Amino acid sequence: MAYISESGNTKKVAQAIYDEVPGEKDLMPICDVPDSSVYDLVFLGFPVHQSGPDKKAIMRMSQHCVSGRKVALFITHGAPEDAPELPEWLDKFKKAASGAELVGFFDCQGQMSKPVKMVLRLSRDKKLRDWAKIDNSQGQPDESRIKKAREFAREVLGKAGQKS
Repeated sequence: MAYISESGNTKKVAQAIYDEVPGEKDLMPICDVPDSSVYDLVFLGFPVHQSGPDKKAIMRMSQHCVSGRKVALFITHGAPEDAPELPEWLDKFKKAASGAELVGFFDCQGQMSKPVKMVLRLSRDKKLRDWAKIDNSQGQPDESRIKKAREFAREVLGKAGQKS
């Protein structure tokens, strides 16, 4: 299990998923993964940056999402889960992972960091400024989202033919 987490949201979700995976396993920042080909199933976690995966995320997905590898993605974002733009943002992650066999996909809201909120407040885009004003991400991912992440892990293990 590997992740990129700058504010701690994705790491928190990674830990919840990790706790559900039995047997021999690893949990680490994605930049510390020497070779993911030794794993039967790889969970990869990323935050949304500027409406999709940033360059680091795309680079790491191209490295780990290769043909024949079973991959499950988990994504965190500051947007409400019913935001109309969210499906488009999440599809960019799926596209970046298209080389692998995607056996699961999970997303949830995480708490928007203060630097991100400041950037949104200063944006020329009125919609982004409004999001910063009505930010409802405080305390996310909350326990209900962590519970969903655990359920996601169990579902993925079932699809991948592994016991939970």
